[in-house]
Amino acid sequence: MQAAMNRLSAFVRTRRKLVLITWLLLVVAAVPLMGQQTKHLTSGGFEVPGSGSSEVDKALSRFHHEQGEGLGIVLQGKGGDLSAAVDRVVAAAKPIEHAEVAPEAAEAAKQAAAQQDVVVIPLAVSGIADDILQAAKDLREELKVGEVDDGVQAYVVGQQALWAGMQELQKEDLEHAEATGFPAILIVLLAVFGTVLAALLPAALGVAAVVVTGAIIYLLSLVMTMSVFVTNITSMLGIGVAVDYSLFVLSRYREEVAAGKDRAAALDTAMRTSGATVVFSGVTVIVSLAGLFLLDSTAMRSLAIGSITVVAISIIGAVTLLPALIAWAGPRVEGRGKIVSFTGMLARRIKPKRERPPGAPTFWERWTAAVMKRSALSAILAAAVLLALAIPALSLDFGNGALRQFPEGHETRVGFELAAEQIPAGESAPLLVVVDTKGSITGNEDPLKAYAEQLKGVEGVARVEGPIVSDDGKAALIKVVPREDPEAPSTFALLDRLRADAGRESGAAGLGDVQIGGYSGQQEDFNDLVSSNIWKIFLFVMICSYLVLLVVLRSVILPLKAVVMNLLTVGAAYGVLVMFFQYGWFDWTGYDARGYINVVTPPLLLAIVFGLSMDYEVFLLSRIRERYLATGDNRRSVAEGLQSSAKVITSAAVIMVVVFSIFATTGVPQVKEIGLGLAVAIALDATLVRLVLVPATMELMGDWNWWVPKWLDRRLPNADFESDSLVKEDEVQHVPA
Repeated sequence: MQAAMNRLSAFVRTRRKLVLITWLLLVVAAVPLMGQQTKHLTSGGFEVPGSGSSEVDKALSRFHHEQGEGLGIVLQGKGGDLSAAVDRVVAAAKPIEHAEVAPEAAEAAKQAAAQQDVVVIPLAVSGIADDILQAAKDLREELKVGEVDDGVQAYVVGQQALWAGMQELQKEDLEHAEATGFPAILIVLLAVFGTVLAALLPAALGVAAVVVTGAIIYLLSLVMTMSVFVTNITSMLGIGVAVDYSLFVLSRYREEVAAGKDRAAALDTAMRTSGATVVFSGVTVIVSLAGLFLLDSTAMRSLAIGSITVVAISIIGAVTLLPALIAWAGPRVEGRGKIVSFTGMLARRIKPKRERPPGAPTFWERWTAAVMKRSALSAILAAAVLLALAIPALSLDFGNGALRQFPEGHETRVGFELAAEQIPAGESAPLLVVVDTKGSITGNEDPLKAYAEQLKGVEGVARVEGPIVSDDGKAALIKVVPREDPEAPSTFALLDRLRADAGRESGAAGLGDVQIGGYSGQQEDFNDLVSSNIWKIFLFVMICSYLVLLVVLRSVILPLKAVVMNLLTVGAAYGVLVMFFQYGWFDWTGYDARGYINVVTPPLLLAIVFGLSMDYEVFLLSRIRERYLATGDNRRSVAEGLQSSAKVITSAAVIMVVVFSIFATTGVPQVKEIGLGLAVAIALDATLVRLVLVPATMELMGDWNWWVPKWLDRRLPNADFESDSLVKEDEVQHVPA
């Protein structure tokens, strides 16, 4: 692989104009597509094949003009004419597909407008969920939702209206996060590299990766289901990963130049060492994310596809665009710039820098010596902190939904609150009961009517509609409207009670299969899918991580230790999320607890953390192994390995934490959860794990760190990326720049 990277480096250096022009054209072409990436994103993809809600969704096609979800318009008078506003709604709905205002609904709304300040207009909808979602988007635009028009404010309500509002909110949050994130990243990069141009190169790669990925997401959304949350997740991951990978390569290049190599040789060395590490680590992240495909969910797979795409683009950019930029920039990305030189000179005048005596140990040598001197105590204390943080994760509860993701006062949430004052909140998405009799219902109506009558008396039910006979006369549909909204705990409790009975008490179960679904049923089935299958992702990423590190480190013990440390890190991140978003211990910080962790967060966090931690693991332990092979001294190799890689790892971690923290403070709770979880995991991984647990446990294990059976050692491929000793100087053909 190193030879291949060396050839790639030579190609990029000698044809850097071609590479730069190609990337420029790619980014320019991607910009307009990226601007539309949210256009076809969907709230769908949460269906669970074989579940009760899935069977109900299939059965709905047998009931002509019956829909599981509805849409409505809420008009709030603010000094204007509500009756005229009703006419505007009717006119606005006419050109919109899959939604219309029935004449009787318009007439009832006009009568209400003469007596009330708030009017709810139900819409007649048709089509599948995505059709209703598009209708909600069109209505929001036609009615100028969020503005007061002639003294009346309009709101679009309904379950798909929530997701239409969510897309707008996500778009605003993403723009704010990126506008805040890139300047913060530039400040960190400037502190690391000391020159403006050197700081701009990784940021440029991050921008290119996010823009190109946004265009790809748009194209993918035209042919497959892509979740509404994919844009924020990919942007968050793309910025962090792209900057991280470029930091590894650029740091190694500057290190080689500082060691006396000419620029062409330095770039070749950086590419065949750190560049190869980036490729290998990036592929490992992709493999970890592929574990999400073990969940039979279109939504989770769309998030996996988006994340895999942005990581792949970041890898390609790090080994093509970045070296081309380095070759173009030349000496302008080397050394320390005027800004840093000035601040350093000023700092020395305030507090003169004490020179380190020749032969005196460096900071990392002193740190490593202190940790390894008390290795058992250091390991126990670090592990104890991680375990203490992980304890709350034992009570982790899964949840889902859109309504409570909106901040209080947001127009989408206000519309639902106003509607709930006029009609039962559950009208937007009633529970759907389908009785499939497998034969004609004629003559068997009494048990169905008895079942519907029985449902009216169940706690939490506002009203019951039906039974409605299917077109083929072999099934019946009963709509159960909960008193509270479809995402309320009481609605899920009602769903559980109905599923537990399944028509047995009324005798309806004797007629055939009774399935209960609807929006709430789908949410509960999805929660069950993730909670009962997340162990598969754990097992997958642990096995993959172990095998990758086994090949890279040629050790049986170190990969096992790394997997255990990663589990501790993930557990600690889960625990922090529970403290913030489930227990509500830190509500004073602005993080409002909802009593659960969003069901998408744990599997996504698991896959990303295991993948990203491999970057630091490979980068650090490859350097340590290189020194161990050269010296045979375990303690010295750990100290020197830390000394040569700690600054880069720490800088990369700081950038990751900055990026994830920005998303943790911007956006809807689901994005905040993922941002906070990733920020905590990376911070713990780069400090307690890399700087304490790794040196402490390596001291405890001694030479056993590097034990591998001889028969296995002979069969393992050579993947020592960070060491340049494997490539002999006479084998490297440097092409002049």
